[in-house]
Amino acid sequence: MVCDDNARLLHAYLDGELDLLRSLELEEHLKTCSGCAQELLSQQTLRKALRSANLYQHAPASLAARIRNAVSSQEGMPSAAGHAGVVPMRRYLRRPIFEWLAVAAAMVIAFLLGARLIPGMLSHRQDDLLAQEIVASHIRSLQPGHLMDVESTDQHTVKPWFNGKLDFSPPVRDFADHGFALIGGRLDYLGQRNVAVLIYQRRKHLINVFIWPEGAKAGKLRELSSSQGYYILLGSRDGMNLCAVSDVNTDDLKEIMRLMEQ
Repeated sequence: MVCDDNARLLHAYLDGELDLLRSLELEEHLKTCSGCAQELLSQQTLRKALRSANLYQHAPASLAARIRNAVSSQEGMPSAAGHAGVVPMRRYLRRPIFEWLAVAAAMVIAFLLGARLIPGMLSHRQDDLLAQEIVASHIRSLQPGHLMDVESTDQHTVKPWFNGKLDFSPPVRDFADHGFALIGGRLDYLGQRNVAVLIYQRRKHLINVFIWPEGAKAGKLRELSSSQGYYILLGSRDGMNLCAVSDVNTDDLKEIMRLMEQ
């Protein structure tokens, strides 16, 4: 009886499609499994029989000439049977001019559509990359020792800490009265520039809010998206991009963004 785990490998082994390690493992298995060894022998015997049997039927030499004559008659062209298999090309030169114009028009339309669609596709691609980068930074911050550069619940301590470290001044506010307590901040790097990150706590969940100037190289995101189980929400205030990311529910994320934008 053939082993279930190795049955699908026998054909690949016989065709030489397995890598060296898998081939060696299967050969060792064949030494101790009579069922698999017998199945491999049967497949080898069948292949040899098929290759040695006279199963091929060759077309008569006159068939090619008859096919060329039939094609030529359909095109209204003289027979090409006496030209050693050379198919006449003059019929391709006799296409009406409107056919070539149609081809040219199709190429122009394709170019115009591409010119309009490709920038949008590239923009969405850049948005997706930025979302992945933000989520990766959020996940990295959850590792021990990576969450905060400055640990404080006092906005008047966190905001001055960013002075001289960025080319902009991030807005820093505490929303503990609304259930979103500021617990610190850090520097991060997105889209080839330094950004500020404020860390808020919502019950047992952590929320990272990334801040960078509008129009900066870090780019923009669509309003709400998700990646790897985390929600990402974009907002803005006073010329700054605000991007909150967390595993809290979307209502909580929308609420802290509403507070940040006030």
